[in-house]
Amino acid sequence: MRRREDRSLVTGRGRFVDDLAVAGLLHLALTRSPHAHARIRSLDASAARRIPGVVSVITAEELDPIGPVPLMRLAPGTVIPEYPLLAAGIVRAQGVPVAAAVAESSYVATDAAERVGVDYEPLGGVADPDGALAAGAPHVVEASRDNHALAVAWRHGDPDRAFREAAHHVTLTVQQQRLCGVPLEPRGALARWDPDTGELTVWTSTQAPFRVRSSLARMLGLDEARVRVIAPDVGGGFGVKGGPYREEVLVAWLARRLGRPVKWVSTRAEDLLTTNHGRGGRSTGELALDADGRITGLRARIRQPLGSSLAVTVGGTPQNHGRCLPGSYLVEHVDIESVGVFTTTPPVGAYRGAGRPEAAFLIERLVDEAARSLRLDPVELRRRNLIPRDRFPFKTATGQVYDSGDYAGLLDGTLATADYASLRRAQAVRRERGEIVGVGVAVYVEPSGLGWESGLVRVEQTGAVLAVTGSSAHGQGHETTFAQIVADELGVTPEAVTVRHGDTLGAPQGIGTFGSRSVALGGSALALASRDVREKARGLAASLLEAGADDVVAVDEGFGVVGAPGRVVSWARVAEFAYRGAGLPIGAEPGLEATRFFSPEGEVWSAGAFVVSVRVDRDTGTVTPERIVWVDDAGTIVNP
Repeated sequence: MRRREDRSLVTGRGRFVDDLAVAGLLHLALTRSPHAHARIRSLDASAARRIPGVVSVITAEELDPIGPVPLMRLAPGTVIPEYPLLAAGIVRAQGVPVAAAVAESSYVATDAAERVGVDYEPLGGVADPDGALAAGAPHVVEASRDNHALAVAWRHGDPDRAFREAAHHVTLTVQQQRLCGVPLEPRGALARWDPDTGELTVWTSTQAPFRVRSSLARMLGLDEARVRVIAPDVGGGFGVKGGPYREEVLVAWLARRLGRPVKWVSTRAEDLLTTNHGRGGRSTGELALDADGRITGLRARIRQPLGSSLAVTVGGTPQNHGRCLPGSYLVEHVDIESVGVFTTTPPVGAYRGAGRPEAAFLIERLVDEAARSLRLDPVELRRRNLIPRDRFPFKTATGQVYDSGDYAGLLDGTLATADYASLRRAQAVRRERGEIVGVGVAVYVEPSGLGWESGLVRVEQTGAVLAVTGSSAHGQGHETTFAQIVADELGVTPEAVTVRHGDTLGAPQGIGTFGSRSVALGGSALALASRDVREKARGLAASLLEAGADDVVAVDEGFGVVGAPGRVVSWARVAEFAYRGAGLPIGAEPGLEATRFFSPEGEVWSAGAFVVSVRVDRDTGTVTPERIVWVDDAGTIVNP
């Protein structure tokens, strides 16, 4: 089935934040610090305020007190620094705003922001976690004198003894490069305040409208029921649009203050500076192995930069990096510490896996190092240490419960598909000719389905079906997959199902789209709601067909009676009966809809294996992948 949401996007009819316009719209631009760490000596906005078309120029002193940003998955003892909407006194990252210019057009607002005069005294900056932890490093935030932000640790068994008695011991340090997610659509937000009703509406490019709504309400002191957040078409997210930023709060505060709608859309340069960064960690891992090459112990020290203020998703990366580190292997004794460190950079938060790929990279590199040390084929060393199929469900030394898996089977399937033996033979021949050719193998595990999600399913009087999800798409194809799930449960065509998402008004409370959770949780919630609707409809159909409920079964586009092919009633007829109200069976309520919340007993741990063959050009260093084979335990595939 083709994705139904793509036509409007590929034909240029998508509606993104920057496409939106409302009456009386004002535009926001921000004066941002060019320094990573500096003291503000003086700030003069008088020239900016005199520009024709400028409505207001706001500095930190004019802002009302704002509540703190609610943060996710915080480790106990996390140091939470201030998160000013506009900096006052000191800026602690390049791109932090110091003034907000509001004007009748975006061009005038940009001109005004550039005319704000700021005199800075540069201070020492530090961008990497090791530098931030070194003696004499600049203090990034007042709340932490040593730049420590958080620490989480996992210790199980007797790792010290495991390393003392190890026949083999390998150590490896890995540096992950810090990066920005760079969604195709930069961040943006538009806010409108209704003074008559006291209601705030915010359109924003986000992965989590409900999280933005609750955060805005708390930070601005508003009733959450009077805040509506809409995510229109969203051009990518990758985790970096997982929570509210200061700009969303600013446009909401300004719209309320000025009595007119306010819109801000990031430039690409702003997006690189201010949108949450990802990765950036430096980790040192050690493996202890016995004489047979079986892993007996694992140590790791992880240092994760967090920036000078904390991203909403700050807890994910340092925790995932540590808890996922044992990977697909039997490891009994572990000593893992993951430390989050303040740096004079933008916030560092969730980005494409949020610590899970970092963990897989470190453990797989360690296994490769061990294989070289023991002079074993890396496949053989992995086979000796993979968790056996009969050990599931399996609790790891970091406390994670792997629900199911066949890791050896995944690896064998990948090797067979890639013809691993032939790749190794060809590698040897080509190396004899002077070529630089590598063959790599990796096995990974990945948790998904964290938390809960909601779904509402309603059959309208015409028989058309509406499905509303608390999840919010930004390119995943939810409108297609969710329509398929609901259609399969109800016995209708996917074309009969309309899927709505990304609007907190009219939807059950939800969480959002991130962490590989939408189909597993949002789809399950919609499936449960669909089953409730189907069961109620079956009872109503039994009344219309004058048959016992146990004799009524689902047929194409409706219900029929077992053994009586001619006795059929359509969904439209059942729905019309449900909403008419009169003549309903005793105890039946009017209407035909259900809302369900789905929360699994635990995360789902999928797994996969790779075989990759690459060639490196001896003169230029260019890396050319020649063959990639990937086998993944994908579970139930909704849209193959």
